[in-house]
Amino acid sequence: MKIRNLEHTDFDTLFISFERAFSDYEICFDKGEVRSMLKRRGYDPRISFAAFEKDEIVAFTLNGKGIYNGIPTAYDTGTGTVKEYRGQGIAGKIFSYSIPFLKEAGIRQYLLEVLQNNHRAITVYNRMNFETSREFDCFRQTIGAINNAPADLSSEYTVEPVTIDFILQCQDFCDFYPSWQNSIESIRRAETDLTCLGVKISGIPVGYCVLDPHTGDLSQIAIREEYRRRGIASRLLHEATKRMKTDFVKVLNINSDNTALSAFLKNKNITLTSKQFEMILRL
Repeated sequence: MKIRNLEHTDFDTLFISFERAFSDYEICFDKGEVRSMLKRRGYDPRISFAAFEKDEIVAFTLNGKGIYNGIPTAYDTGTGTVKEYRGQGIAGKIFSYSIPFLKEAGIRQYLLEVLQNNHRAITVYNRMNFETSREFDCFRQTIGAINNAPADLSSEYTVEPVTIDFILQCQDFCDFYPSWQNSIESIRRAETDLTCLGVKISGIPVGYCVLDPHTGDLSQIAIREEYRRRGIASRLLHEATKRMKTDFVKVLNINSDNTALSAFLKNKNITLTSKQFEMILRL
């Protein structure tokens, strides 16, 4: 068994390894969705590694690369091991092998998210000196089950497609720093795949949302504080769901202490489905 980076591994081979690693999970991977996920999360094959057995991938860690909170960061975009090779500590060996290469690439911290009920993984990460930085809530609902009546905004409000530059102007509307896959850097990477909607009143930005129509992902939704509770978020949600090509909406990685956004989603019958820890290892 050899560990090496994935610089010379094509996407089709990578996708096959995804399917093999998660074949016994209740997860169905769509090729386009995986490709989109890697793009948005900044996947860099030069700092991603896998264990090979006779030229077949049996375990992998796919790393994204970017700036997070001003620090050069590697992000665990996806880690998996083929069922027959689990329990051998291969994932840990891949991670240990990767550390010198990450440091050489200028990476100063390693970031990941883990489900809070995955106690085994959390124990491993704690032993490796990862620290929990935040807690996240994840929401999901079928579009037909959402309380999604559009708010009746007055004619002075306009809702229309906007550019990334508009979103950048409105980042102070957010009550918390977005997670890696919802960050502005992530949105920039996949700008052509995403839809951005903005709300203005007399030409002044008062709200926006960013969505991926192909995956059902609502990456960001935020309203200027003094314009909240006027139905703007409800209108944006309604417009977002109209554009989804999926039959569901998912809103991932909301800060657990952000009561306002969580309450809005629950009021719309978009239910809490899982909780995660964000964990960081300083390199």
